[in-house]
Amino acid sequence: MPHATTRDDVRIYFEEAGQGTPIIFLHEFAADYTNWEPQMRYFSRGHRCITYSARGYTPSDVPSGEVYTYKHFYTDALAVLDHLKIDRAHLVGLSMGAYSSLQIGLNAPERALSMTLAGVGSGSEIEHLDAWRKQCRANAEQFETLGSSEVAKVTREAPSRIPFLVKDPRGHADFYAALARHDTKGSANTMRGFQGGRPSIYTMTDAIEKAATPALIICGDEDDPCVGPSLFLKKHLPAAGLAMFPKTGHVLNLEEPALFNEAVERFVTLVEAGRWPVRDPRSVAAN
Repeated sequence: MPHATTRDDVRIYFEEAGQGTPIIFLHEFAADYTNWEPQMRYFSRGHRCITYSARGYTPSDVPSGEVYTYKHFYTDALAVLDHLKIDRAHLVGLSMGAYSSLQIGLNAPERALSMTLAGVGSGSEIEHLDAWRKQCRANAEQFETLGSSEVAKVTREAPSRIPFLVKDPRGHADFYAALARHDTKGSANTMRGFQGGRPSIYTMTDAIEKAATPALIICGDEDDPCVGPSLFLKKHLPAAGLAMFPKTGHVLNLEEPALFNEAVERFVTLVEAGRWPVRDPRSVAAN
């Protein structure tokens, strides 16, 4: 099986399809590389598409220790690009993957042709940050004591996941059956280290305002934890556009695959044509 090796010797499983300008897909906490299949099939018609499982998600390695920080996750994406000898790529991330895509845009912008930030920013509200971190630690303990199968039963009933169930019960069932098979240790470590340890995006205003990488922010209007952060990023990222999907929850790429693909395709096309401009800061000041 194809693997890239990170700087701390963790093997990351990836798959690729198609030819052309590269697009790399970064998955959310409850997913893995397989959940980008609708996008891999669609975008590989005209692009070189890469999807991978993050550390802690088989068939990638599930390392032990405190090696699940947000820095590990975004540099793992770069390790996959390095392995494939790709200098720059379009980044398409959902939730956890969107946070990692943003970090690449902030810390290694020379590697990003663009960044699609879908379902980004949950747990960022400063006034609730301590409670968020406490809940993440509790969730990690649930994975360790109950196992992925039992945790999946609870996760699938979260408010931001219900729109997926209403629209596509079959797809919703498949998604959470896959979550139930996740490695328990990997999920617990990711919940504790990445989800519960990452900085709030609201603490990164200065860096975000300097990030000129073209950005598309996508949010479902039923995904309450991500609406505020999405609006924040739209306001402060200099080259950001915002797409709000109506009556849609968190799993954007599976819940509304056609709408998601259309939005990302239009964005990528405009970026590649040089027609996704950076906002004039004077227009912001005038408001």
